[in-house]
Amino acid sequence: MPEKPALGRAATWTLVIVSTAGFMASLDNLVVTTALPSIREELGGGLSDLEWTVSAYTLSFAVLLMFGAALGDRFGRRRLFLASLTVFTAGSAAAALSPGIGALIAARAVQGTGAAVMMPLTLTLLTTAVPEAKRGLVFGIWSGVTGLAVATGPLIGGSLTEHFSWQWIFWLNVPIGLALLPLAARRLSESRGTSPALDGPGTVLVSLGMFGIVLGLIRGNPDGWTSPLVLTALIGGGVLLAAFVGYELWVAAHPMLPMRLFRSRAFSAVNAASLLMFLGMFGSIFLISQHLQGVGGYSPQEAGLRMLPWTAMPLFVAPVAGILSDRIGGRPIVVTGLVLQAAGLALYAAVTDGATGFDYPAQIPAIVICGIGMSLYFAPTANLVMASVRPQEQGIASGANNAVREVGGALGIAVLSAVFSAQGGYQSAQAFTDGLVPALYVGAAAVGVGAVCAALIPRRRKAAPAAAPAVEPAVEPAGKPVAAART
Repeated sequence: MPEKPALGRAATWTLVIVSTAGFMASLDNLVVTTALPSIREELGGGLSDLEWTVSAYTLSFAVLLMFGAALGDRFGRRRLFLASLTVFTAGSAAAALSPGIGALIAARAVQGTGAAVMMPLTLTLLTTAVPEAKRGLVFGIWSGVTGLAVATGPLIGGSLTEHFSWQWIFWLNVPIGLALLPLAARRLSESRGTSPALDGPGTVLVSLGMFGIVLGLIRGNPDGWTSPLVLTALIGGGVLLAAFVGYELWVAAHPMLPMRLFRSRAFSAVNAASLLMFLGMFGSIFLISQHLQGVGGYSPQEAGLRMLPWTAMPLFVAPVAGILSDRIGGRPIVVTGLVLQAAGLALYAAVTDGATGFDYPAQIPAIVICGIGMSLYFAPTANLVMASVRPQEQGIASGANNAVREVGGALGIAVLSAVFSAQGGYQSAQAFTDGLVPALYVGAAAVGVGAVCAALIPRRRKAAPAAAPAVEPAVEPAGKPVAAART
């Protein structure tokens, strides 16, 4: 058996740089949630303003993900990574310096714009830098780090707010971003896709369609699902996305998202599984973190610490799962992870009973199972996405998968919050539990369906036809001319 190639210094530097950038971008999804009371006390604003400090980031992030991937494919992934990291770092500084709630919302939108371009590029830069035989391991590390960031956002935000001030949530990004910029300029290699031109109409249609869908999901619970804004956003977004599909199928000469990708069972199945996983996971973490504080009586920091058996698990499990995926394939690991995630959510719901009081020790097994399941899912998923498309299409495939995840997260918070509100509320511990339990069962069911979707992923990636020479993206070390594409 041939020896697997070593990871190498260039690939190691790329892994460190893109994982750190991905951690920052993912962290800021939920990091501000536990700081909202302190922000309101200092900057003022009503409930709607506070909601927009979270939503402005989520909305701009979700809407521009595919556009960011397309820009990187066209103009150079390293170049756009540096530009987007600069925008994200500047947005973080502006958020920390915000004199009022309006300025903070605007700065959060700038942050989200930078993160939207940066996030899909982290995966494509990593793919071009790492030998195929080692991708399971490095994708496992990358996925574990980004998954950890999403899950620990409330803990980090609460800790910084409790011990320093809410501004430090954003100041934290600035020195890291400033350190990464010269490192990325020196260590990352340039790569591009093969698209000769940007798909302008397709970009506008998908961006506006995503804007409508995500805006409708974000505002559904606070404004009411039948409000004019929500109905207009959801219906308009759906129509625009349908128009985008039609344009890409029949009109676009160089489509930004070739619809033939969805003929691949692997690509369609892994994206369906990602949507459902994030639906169940985001919505559940959103409610469970409140359960630990509102019913358990813990501070934000204490609640975050009690979530560590879940949220810290990717650091230990994801790299091991990535190595296993190199050996046995990603499908069985992803399916197992989704099954465990669904089982953990269902177990948490089963042991939660407001009538007998809050019992954290009884919830620990469920939290641990959720953590293992999340880790097993994250580790091979990136590799499955990249292996399901041609090398020159990996940039837009990464953008599409990240967009699907963001929609899943927004949908999860909206759907599970709606179930929670219909069955319970914040009036008392018992009312909260009455809403939490059915919401978690819905989240578990969604993740379970995701496991069924993942089971449809083919066992092995088919090899490229030998008769057609594959054209890889042109790659250059920083500061050197782009080499000609090789066959």
